[in-house]
Amino acid sequence: MPQTNARLDRSLGTAGVLLLTLSITTPASSLFVIVPGSLQIAGTGTLLALAIAGVVCLATALIYAELSSAFPVAGGEYVMVGQTLGPAAGFMMLGVNACNNLLFPPVAALGIASVGSTVVPGLPPVPVAVGVLLASTLVGILNIRFNALLTGAFLAAEVAAVLVILALGLAAPVRDVLPLLLHPVAPGTDGLVPASAANIGLATSVAIFALNGYGAAVYFGEEMHGASHRIARAILLALAGALLLEAVPVVAALVATPDLAAFLSAEDPFGAFVRMRGGSALALWVAAGIVVAIVNAVIACILANGRFFYATARDESWGRPLDAWLEAIHPRFGSPARATLASGAIGIAACFLPLRLLLVLSGTGLIAIYAGLALAAIVGRHRGSTAHGPYRMPLHPLAAVVTLLVLAAIAGLNWLDPAEGRPALLATLAQLLASALYYRLVLRRRGWNAALPACP
Repeated sequence: MPQTNARLDRSLGTAGVLLLTLSITTPASSLFVIVPGSLQIAGTGTLLALAIAGVVCLATALIYAELSSAFPVAGGEYVMVGQTLGPAAGFMMLGVNACNNLLFPPVAALGIASVGSTVVPGLPPVPVAVGVLLASTLVGILNIRFNALLTGAFLAAEVAAVLVILALGLAAPVRDVLPLLLHPVAPGTDGLVPASAANIGLATSVAIFALNGYGAAVYFGEEMHGASHRIARAILLALAGALLLEAVPVVAALVATPDLAAFLSAEDPFGAFVRMRGGSALALWVAAGIVVAIVNAVIACILANGRFFYATARDESWGRPLDAWLEAIHPRFGSPARATLASGAIGIAACFLPLRLLLVLSGTGLIAIYAGLALAAIVGRHRGSTAHGPYRMPLHPLAAVVTLLVLAAIAGLNWLDPAEGRPALLATLAQLLASALYYRLVLRRRGWNAALPACP
């Protein structure tokens, strides 16, 4: 039987946490699923967007690194915010994080059918998503070292798919990269037109989302040897890996595609590029690699979710019977088995909701999370709350200020989009308000706060 009041098993090194984190970042599926949207918006200006996004994500990664070094706790962001800005802000962060963490696996799983249609045409989205989530959840209750090895093996297939694009691009370049950077062009009604600054700005927000995931290392902090000293390195390496595995193949494909206009406007530009340069058989193998990448991301996210909800139960966030049930640790696998099963079950139920609704409910949670962390980094330094952390980001508070300014710009761009951006912002605001209300009416009188267990 799972044991309550037990601790997670510290069995991971930097490499294990890095493999799990890169699996959540999922560079290959980001390249094939998210980056095409940036290409359609900004064309070759996507290169500038990726460069800007890289700088922004570096600033955010430095914030994650400092806060995770001080608080390498399975609860992640809500613990960081709760320990620096107070319990009310911490629970508001918990609420937004819970929505985003729970909804990503079903959204990703529902996309497997469309990506996998190249391999097996006519896949039904909901049954495929339910099957993937069920299998991923069952795998997720196993030992974390096993899961690190499994996700590492899947990640190798993902990297292989990216390297195919890189090899095909380097083998037969037809143009120089410098003009693409200096004079970016984007798809227009009459062919290629100069990419506007606004388009590059919108593409930057897409690129930031594509690179996101490096901060998930903190969810495995309680299972990492010497987490306070090692976790910052894992976060920064995860960002570097994601940036290289996404940006370099984009450059390779742009310099090698013979029809630039068709490539930039295609729904599946990288798949089409592989078919044209390498043939249909190679394209089929690459498509299979992308399906593996998405499944890998789902597994890694469910692992992170289980640890997140284990931490919320340990902090007595939901009431004694449920908290005691969720915080149990499996005696054999050393995993938060019940919390993992619960998060997987919620993800499976969410598969039966419309995908557009899931996307709106996911909201613009990253804006709230990153903003909360930036403020936590500033206040934590000022109050000394993070002084015990071994890692200190350079040039403080530059990274936090840059992050807040960019987030304000992205929020403004989202508000100008009444179809998707504005409803997403309102959904995030509703999550914040509901969390604040729950804290004030239920948790405040209990003296709730984000726990800080011993973190060697």
